[in-house]
Amino acid sequence: MTRLTVAQAVVRFLACQWSERDGVEHRFFGGCTGIFGHGNVAGLGQALATSDEDLPYHLSRNEQAMVHTAAAYARASNRLSTLACTTSIGPGATNMITGAAGATINRLPVLLLPGDIFSTRVAGPVLQELEDQRSYDISVNDCFKPVSRYWDRINRPEQLPSALLAAMRVLTDPAETGAVTLALPQDVQAEAYDWPEELFGRRVWHVPRPRPEHSALRRAAGQIGTARRPLIVAGGGAIYSEATEQLRIFAETYGVPVAETQAGKGVLPYGHPLALGAIGATGTTAANALAREADLVIGIGTRYSDFTTASRTIFAPDAAFVNLNITGFDAAKLSGLQLVADAREGLAELTEACAGWATPPAYRDRAVELTRAWDAAVDAAYGLEGTPLSQAAVIGAVNAAAGGDGVVVCAAGSMPGDLHKLWRPSGPGSYHVEYGYSCMGYEIAGGLGVKMAVPEREVFVLVGDGSYLMMAQELVTAVAEGIKLIVVLVDNSGFASIGRLSESVGADRLGTSYRHRDGGPLPVDLAANAASLGASVLRPESVADLRKALDTARSATETTVIYVRTDPLADDAPSSEAWWDVPVAQVGTAAREAYEANKRSQHPHLAPPG
Repeated sequence: MTRLTVAQAVVRFLACQWSERDGVEHRFFGGCTGIFGHGNVAGLGQALATSDEDLPYHLSRNEQAMVHTAAAYARASNRLSTLACTTSIGPGATNMITGAAGATINRLPVLLLPGDIFSTRVAGPVLQELEDQRSYDISVNDCFKPVSRYWDRINRPEQLPSALLAAMRVLTDPAETGAVTLALPQDVQAEAYDWPEELFGRRVWHVPRPRPEHSALRRAAGQIGTARRPLIVAGGGAIYSEATEQLRIFAETYGVPVAETQAGKGVLPYGHPLALGAIGATGTTAANALAREADLVIGIGTRYSDFTTASRTIFAPDAAFVNLNITGFDAAKLSGLQLVADAREGLAELTEACAGWATPPAYRDRAVELTRAWDAAVDAAYGLEGTPLSQAAVIGAVNAAAGGDGVVVCAAGSMPGDLHKLWRPSGPGSYHVEYGYSCMGYEIAGGLGVKMAVPEREVFVLVGDGSYLMMAQELVTAVAEGIKLIVVLVDNSGFASIGRLSESVGADRLGTSYRHRDGGPLPVDLAANAASLGASVLRPESVADLRKALDTARSATETTVIYVRTDPLADDAPSSEAWWDVPVAQVGTAAREAYEANKRSQHPHLAPPG
């Protein structure tokens, strides 16, 4: 038996957890991020300070940001590793809820360890305690329940082993993973207990690659074998399962064009003859044209969000669906024929099962022709000159600077849509846009997590002024930790994406620009702000200057912020020719007629699978 406090036992346990897939082992927790206060400083704080275990501690500047960092770390690690996050009780804990929601929505493992109120209740109500007349057992940490895949409160030391094992089971299960919350009352964290030594043994969690059920495979192959105009829609699951090579083999063997969701972008590198690029509301005209014509859609690791399906208007009403997914929940969407399996294993077996079938050569030629036309439109957008710079030209310059080893990170605003359409990925892992939760403030914190997970790659964070003002402080963390980021801060004086959306629904850009009440510009200098946080700052004013600044930032060893101004009213990226459903007021809005016309083009996709 080993006598340790609960907090010390948690730290020792986490340091001994490993994941394994395909014979390769990964330390599951790359470290612990945290901000200390009452509720965790005397528990987990003391445990981390005195531990000689391999669980490095990283000081964050914002609790929401630390969860974004952990989620980005997990995504860049293909969900085989993550970070733990600890906070004090009260606002420190509830600040993590937004990050937890993002991790769960995006199916990314993060472990949250918020402090909690006294289990013994002898000092209650304590500072920051939420008193509920229904029960003394309720605290603000109960708010984590709907956004956690597993939630527990450790009121006695004896509860800890089973809770830790349950947490690890969920975190390492690709079908169940997301945020996991273990609420730790501050008195229990400090309580000593005699632990069985086996709890702290090196534990390897084997990440499964389930194979498809034989009869489901036969049905899927039969459905595919009747298709003349099939289209693959590849999502994040294709990347997390490292199925991109098998997807390429399947696509090339049978001549099936590939479209990508936000999370799936990069499954095929730019320039591959079957790579159509993005699909849906922020898609390419090439992918969307073939989506409208497809008689069969093969979903690989996608959850079919409204942006992917253009709010269910992009696919033909009679299109059939075969959905290969690790979860039955996602495989069943759009009334698809369900092939529940690991993406790589499922594609390998599908490749064998579909032997003798192929798409017509003319169909493949059409995919190439459509993609060539889209490429010309992107070249034109990337080549725009002028002052202030166009957002498309900024993206083009960053795309060129990223090269083969760069990773672009973004999250919310107008840039994710433009990036999805325009960015030319070098391969899997080169494109990291959080668009499941589209959380403003993710960008710099997420870039930090990506760089921690893949330090050998250059990380380019694209962030708008709106997101920057919500959460810029992790620049300090990057500087303090010596973690180099290249941050391209695009200032368009407001919320450009919502400004355009506001205009389209009759809200006249209310609340979407940063200006004095008299209409004049604000005396705000975001570049000076970034410099005050410790970053090196460059201020290019032309595309040529931007390219030089990006070269300078690449050769630097410290975090560099490149500040550029763009036109807030410009919409310089080519149109996706697709729709997104945002309700328009039925009274007093000229846009209502167009909205109702688009609503009529929505399809329920309720036909049973063939």
